[in-house]
Amino acid sequence: MDARPVPAPTPESLPYWQGLQDGKLLIQTCAACGKLRHYPRPVCDACFSMDATWTLASGHGTIHSWVRAHHAFLPEFKPDLPYVLVTVDLVEGVRMNARLVGSEADPVIGAPVCFSAVPGDSEWHYPVFVVA
Repeated sequence: MDARPVPAPTPESLPYWQGLQDGKLLIQTCAACGKLRHYPRPVCDACFSMDATWTLASGHGTIHSWVRAHHAFLPEFKPDLPYVLVTVDLVEGVRMNARLVGSEADPVIGAPVCFSAVPGDSEWHYPVFVVA
């Protein structure tokens, strides 16, 4: 089987991926207006500034929505099926998507979750959430 796809960090996303290596969830922050944004991108959607800093997020949030995947988007993920993907409202005010791990039960909308970074098949770590 082919290896799983690995991240190809851009200049805008590299600090995010490096933070995961250290078990930290970093959220891109507009240096001009202070708006937090996730996923990392080059331009602030509030003030159009191209300057950014990074904020250490608490990693705490609540489940906004979820889906149990029964069909792999890519064949490399077929051995993991089924798995749960969650959209989480972080306490910092941004939403983030990641796998939910450590629970076989159906997630509950509004349930508290915590971020964790787990090693992948490559040198990169990946974000996951666990029920708090």
